[in-house]
Amino acid sequence: MEVMNEPSDRRWAAPPPGAGAVVMATGIISVGFHLTGFDVLSTVALVLAAAIWLLLAAGFAALLVGDRRGWTSLARTPPALTAVAATDVLGVRLDLLGWTGTAAALLVLAAAAWPVLLTAVLRHLGRRMPGAAFLICVATQGLAVLAAVLAPQTSDWLARAALLLFLLGLVLYGDALFRFDLRQVAAGAGDHWVAGGAMAISALAGSKLLASGVWSGTAHSVLRTTTLVLLALALAWYLVLLCAELLRPRTGYDLRRWSTVFPLGMTAVACLSTAAAAQVPWLDTLGRPLLWVAAAVWLLTAWGAVRRVRRVRPSRRTGEPIAVRDG
Repeated sequence: MEVMNEPSDRRWAAPPPGAGAVVMATGIISVGFHLTGFDVLSTVALVLAAAIWLLLAAGFAALLVGDRRGWTSLARTPPALTAVAATDVLGVRLDLLGWTGTAAALLVLAAAAWPVLLTAVLRHLGRRMPGAAFLICVATQGLAVLAAVLAPQTSDWLARAALLLFLLGLVLYGDALFRFDLRQVAAGAGDHWVAGGAMAISALAGSKLLASGVWSGTAHSVLRTTTLVLLALALAWYLVLLCAELLRPRTGYDLRRWSTVFPLGMTAVACLSTAAAAQVPWLDTLGRPLLWVAAAVWLLTAWGAVRRVRRVRPSRRTGEPIAVRDG
């Protein structure tokens, strides 16, 4: 924890690393509610996600202009990739709303930021990493998902680009798994769930590639099988991580808990999407309760965030110190 006595310090205004996970979690819940017919709840979540995305985008832009060294230091950490993934998730939801042009613009923005941030992060990755290491896969697969979603409305080349990103994402997942400290499963503060969330978004990417209609015959069969295997692995991770949480509860709010909400919601949406694309109806039946679990955890995490802000937010009239939690 870092304590700063001067509210005018530039650092206090910089978005904390991984803050994009709030948008990712809220956006994927919005997608899930849309897929299950709860459009009012979906719209509310979308408005929240879009508002937070705009605030974070402004914060990162201000940091880039006002503190280039600070921006560079932030950009080489894995949580910086939440900026790419959050943009992708928001783009997917806006496309479902019919805002194809805006979704395409967000794809261009995410695609421009992705190689810069990914390269910086990969150059500084070490061993025994927390779950945030899997964001190298999540950001890449997020691009694959959004590109595949937009492909039927544009051209086949976008679907083929999505396939390349999908395959690269799987390679990056293997790299992250090699670096992941397995002790995080029992001791992680929330971002350890990204180990399963990265597999879930990989399955979602596969389902969107299937739904694009570009592939047929053997290629379609291989893609379908791969998607189902990835989803099975994501569900296996879900069970392992859930059991670890029950055996060793980690209560109390932490910003990294938003990186728990996102995998929960992503697993639900991956089930719903794969059910339709691969024609496996029982996955839809499974995805619906998983979505409500994710929504419940979202509410708990949001309540924890509100309580934390109320407790540590400085009183500028009294000059009390600002407490900023790492993560």
